[in-house]
Amino acid sequence: MDIARCLVTPEHRPISCIEMQTTGEPTRIVFEGYPELSGTLLEQRAEAKRKYDHIRRRLMLEPRGHFDMYGAVLRKETELTKSGEAHIGVMFMTNDGYSTMCGHATIALGRFLLDTHDLNTFPRRNEVKHDPMAKTALVNLHCPSGLLKVTVPVNDDGSASDPSRPVSFLSVPSFATGIDVTILVPPEYQWTELQGKSKEIHVDFSYGGAFYCMVSATELGFPARLENDKVDQLDKATALLKKYINSTPDLYKYFRHPGHDDLGFLYSIMVVDDTAKARGSEVGLCFFANQQIDRSPTGGAVAARVALAYAKGNRQLGEAWAYHSLVSASGHGPPFLGTVVEELPERYPEIPYPLVRVMGEGQAFYTGFSTFAVEEEDPLGDGGFVFKDCKPAR
Repeated sequence: MDIARCLVTPEHRPISCIEMQTTGEPTRIVFEGYPELSGTLLEQRAEAKRKYDHIRRRLMLEPRGHFDMYGAVLRKETELTKSGEAHIGVMFMTNDGYSTMCGHATIALGRFLLDTHDLNTFPRRNEVKHDPMAKTALVNLHCPSGLLKVTVPVNDDGSASDPSRPVSFLSVPSFATGIDVTILVPPEYQWTELQGKSKEIHVDFSYGGAFYCMVSATELGFPARLENDKVDQLDKATALLKKYINSTPDLYKYFRHPGHDDLGFLYSIMVVDDTAKARGSEVGLCFFANQQIDRSPTGGAVAARVALAYAKGNRQLGEAWAYHSLVSASGHGPPFLGTVVEELPERYPEIPYPLVRVMGEGQAFYTGFSTFAVEEEDPLGDGGFVFKDCKPAR
């Protein structure tokens, strides 16, 4: 193949990626070929949405990706890299848009950024310091919701990551926004399992870099124990619940960020297994963006769930908790750990619950390398498609 035939415009340049997984959840890390963006990181995110969303679709959706693909675009320069607070920035991509926080991708990025020594990819790589006693290195990563401090286990001289030990990150300030919120689901939004039962359900809302609605399986009308054979039904139920929440102005206050309007949207419905579990462990199933299913325990949701548990008085400072997905609960990969490491002195006047920093911890591994190109004649080449949305023309 003559790759030069693909160089039609700057945004049709081949795009190179590193492929990684964290407890089975993919991260497609874009390190070369993405168009230049300008301004603050949130302004870059807005520009990407406005001008280059076809590239997100090209990389995330079929035929190059799939419905549950996840992506991360490295941003060499942001306002926090210029100030010296961050080593590098990142934008996150989903099947539906651009998320503001992602723990599983942060864990993967921690390893990749330590392993690369290409200064074109990571100009500030040589500024990353390592602790020879602890055999760790600290990467300051600027994501759309703020600054994440990522601690990466490394080899003796700090030149590469150590895949045998977990990566950890300190969250942006995380906080509950609503505890035991009553939602009366009207008939047009009810799912099969709710019909004939109480239409009143109780949920919690919390922020961990993105906003999550936490709801138990039993509140949705399902058995308490989460099982794979209920995923399709849970997909329909959570989609209807999210649609109703987003259409109800009285509920907007639970997912509006006091500090920035761009962070104020409901990202996910997290279904929690409410069966009796061994102390220190619980299972959840995360539906995010356009009903993507997270294979991992979801790092942003871990920060939000830990902050919620702390606000409820169910978690103490320094108390570690294991968070499983259906993948890790079935033995395919480790859970994430979440720990409140600090209660912050500041408060948002609108939020009655404490702000906390959460440490999330997990492991990520390389799965491959890829370069994606566009042929000028390819009718699918400039973007991507969702198979289940394909309908015969009439």
